Amino acid sequence: MVRLRLMALAAGATAVAFGMAAQAEATTSILFVGNSFTFGRVDPVMSYNASNVHDLTAPSNGGTFSNLTGSNPYEPHPWGGVAGIFKMFTTELGMDYDVSISARNGASLRGQLLNSNPAGWDLRGNIASQKWDNVVLQELSDGALPTGKTANSSLGYFKEYASKIADFVHNATTATTFRDSDFFGSASKCAAATGASTTSCNTIRALPANANANPDSKVYLYQTWARPDLVTRAVTSTTDPDTGAVTRTTIPGPGIYADVQGMTDDLHSAYFGLATDTSRFAGVAPVGDAFQRAVSQGLATSDPYASDAATDGKIDLWWDDNVHASTYGSYLSALTLFGTVTGADPLSLGGNERAAADLGINSTDAITLQRVASQQLGFAAAAVPEPATWSMMLVGFGMVGAASRHRRRSTSTTSA
Repeated sequence: MVRLRLMALAAGATAVAFGMAAQAEATTSILFVGNSFTFGRVDPVMSYNASNVHDLTAPSNGGTFSNLTGSNPYEPHPWGGVAGIFKMFTTELGMDYDVSISARNGASLRGQLLNSNPAGWDLRGNIASQKWDNVVLQELSDGALPTGKTANSSLGYFKEYASKIADFVHNATTATTFRDSDFFGSASKCAAATGASTTSCNTIRALPANANANPDSKVYLYQTWARPDLVTRAVTSTTDPDTGAVTRTTIPGPGIYADVQGMTDDLHSAYFGLATDTSRFAGVAPVGDAFQRAVSQGLATSDPYASDAATDGKIDLWWDDNVHASTYGSYLSALTLFGTVTGADPLSLGGNERAAADLGINSTDAITLQRVASQQLGFAAAAVPEPATWSMMLVGFGMVGAASRHRRRSTSTTSA
């Protein structure tokens, strides 16, 4: 009986080994479409693992970036960003992912598809440059909010253009023309949904064919995070045009939301509401919800403007401008995207995970953020950490705030 059991275990191990080998042989392509919430606001995230990511707008990678108009000198190519962290995760777990990024500062999904960018930023061409197994779509940070909530918010445009990009990826085998009003049924309905004029809604738009359309491509929506700069306690900031350094003023911000939970709720509704269209979308990477989970569990600072924000001992998920993600926020973002796309539990990466070490995130914080992502994605059974990690976990969950928030901010990263 013991011998039979050992034989069965050996056979099982052999099957697993063959399965892993087959997985290692198959390369999976993925394209991240977005803006600075995807490429990272500053280093160490912005250039992280860039040598292993195809930055499709970088000339060094044969990309289309040839015009400095609209770019910032403190955001030099090539970019790795959240996509670079994702790539490192896949490498560590023996997954063969070919990772590309097509992004531009402040780009919306509408701008991506209509190519309404300076000459040389052929973002639509990047989407059509090859057949993709997976595509991740990230909207402007406030673009998916209810129409009129902010100057950039247009829930209607978000729904329309995320859907049209999915169609372009899947089946745009012939050139087409369209009006925005076609999507909503009439020009008046389009104007109400998007905040645009009826003239704009009736303007004819042209789309070329996508010779690399792939009906089997999985298109994911990247739910972004709430912005503390839009809550009632916020004050405005200024950004140095040369260095990108942020200076906080005493001028009150717009005060659109009472807290980050309110904006998270609106973003959740937008992204998950659109994802019910399963003919177009494979799912949502709930990054914004993961941010909120970390805040709600008392692991991350909820209000960067609070008097004790710099000394509360919690992880700061936001960068200095309270718009972009910090290094920790970008790490959590990549963990959530990784789990969503690959189906692997982020907690399986463990305390010795390489990207965290490269980015200056200690093992305790890495495990904390991995656990948040794992919980957010609903993994029923968390992976067992390496034996050496248990002691760090026991200490870490009791001392998650041992390092000062100031130190954590000094390693910050990742306009959108």
